[in-house]
Amino acid sequence: MKVRINLLPHREMRRERRKKDFVGLAVLTVIATAGVAFLVAMTIDQQIGTQQARNQFIQNENAKLDVQIKEIATLRAEINSLKARQGAVENLQSDRTTPVHLLDELVKQVPDGIFLTQIKQVDRRVTLVGLAQSNERVSELLRNLANETVWIERPELIEIKSRPLNPQQVTRDKEGRIVYEFSMIASIKVPEAPKNGTKTTSADTPATAGTATLARAPAASR
Repeated sequence: MKVRINLLPHREMRRERRKKDFVGLAVLTVIATAGVAFLVAMTIDQQIGTQQARNQFIQNENAKLDVQIKEIATLRAEINSLKARQGAVENLQSDRTTPVHLLDELVKQVPDGIFLTQIKQVDRRVTLVGLAQSNERVSELLRNLANETVWIERPELIEIKSRPLNPQQVTRDKEGRIVYEFSMIASIKVPEAPKNGTKTTSADTPATAGTATLARAPAASR
């Protein structure tokens, strides 16, 4: 029976082998970690690139929307301007016949004994100035304009005063004739259009502020 004795330094050899194994494992770990980190970095870079592309797309679309919004705002401004012009034309068209209807109403409602010396229209307000035989005639005119007219409403008496028939005389003349000078204002209203669509025949009369004279009876009384 032979007995073999290993005289080599086996402990040192084992220690060296373990050291080599550890170094190899550490290198493999570093390589694997670097590979995983590279893959993660590539994935993150790809996601960042994708997100940047999305952001750029959104910015481009927002720029297009801003241009469209400006175009829409311009179109709305043009539409509003056209509507305003249309409204002005319609108002002018509807106001063309107002003076004719106003004079027609005054002819119907001014009682005998009143002489209108001035009729002035500004927008929707009309001023009447005239002479009356008595206060009762002026009161009758106010009642007529307040209750029986289609185109006039809310009449208000501004002033009424008596004076000689001849303005150059301070007192009554030999016959004692005096007149009552008055002024009043009223609002012009637009009646509802007839349902049958009947058109007025006086559409060619322009509606402008001005004065007119209308008489129903001589303005003198004994």
